[in-house]
Amino acid sequence: MKQFIERGFSACSVEDITKAARVPKGSFYNHFKSKQLLAAEIVTEYGKGTTDRSVLTNPAIAPLTRLKRHFAALNAYFSSCKDGCLVGKFMAEVSVDTPQIRESLRRVLNLWGQQLSSALAEGQRQGSIRKDLPADDLAAFLIDSYEGAILRTRLEKRPRALEYFVKVVFSSITA
Repeated sequence: MKQFIERGFSACSVEDITKAARVPKGSFYNHFKSKQLLAAEIVTEYGKGTTDRSVLTNPAIAPLTRLKRHFAALNAYFSSCKDGCLVGKFMAEVSVDTPQIRESLRRVLNLWGQQLSSALAEGQRQGSIRKDLPADDLAAFLIDSYEGAILRTRLEKRPRALEYFVKVVFSSITA
């Protein structure tokens, strides 16, 4: 995972992976038929979270507070992460030649979207989050915008985009 996060899919070779894992190159092919299949599995694991995503589904916490805590945790992580988000990197690299990675990314984005949408919909029902846009649309927008903010943070080597994301989003989605 570390190799893919640092270098992306295309720039990372099987040799790089096996060298980092300190295993013979032939051992790689005993476990994976291709680099793409390994990458697809890594995307799935990464999608489970670099931060604790359970806050999004905790009914003991108000939905808007859940969302704020979730993005605060992500901001803390990505403010110090120099390599950005594996999902964002791979989204920029996928093509028709990488269908397994593409499908793995879709599943992860759907999972993240469901988690966010659930909290957003609950906030809409409780009246803390605007109701004029469907929760699913808001969730997709949050993911897409946040991935862009991570890319800009990586480019600028400072968390300004992440801070603006939170500032603009939470002033825009509240009821």
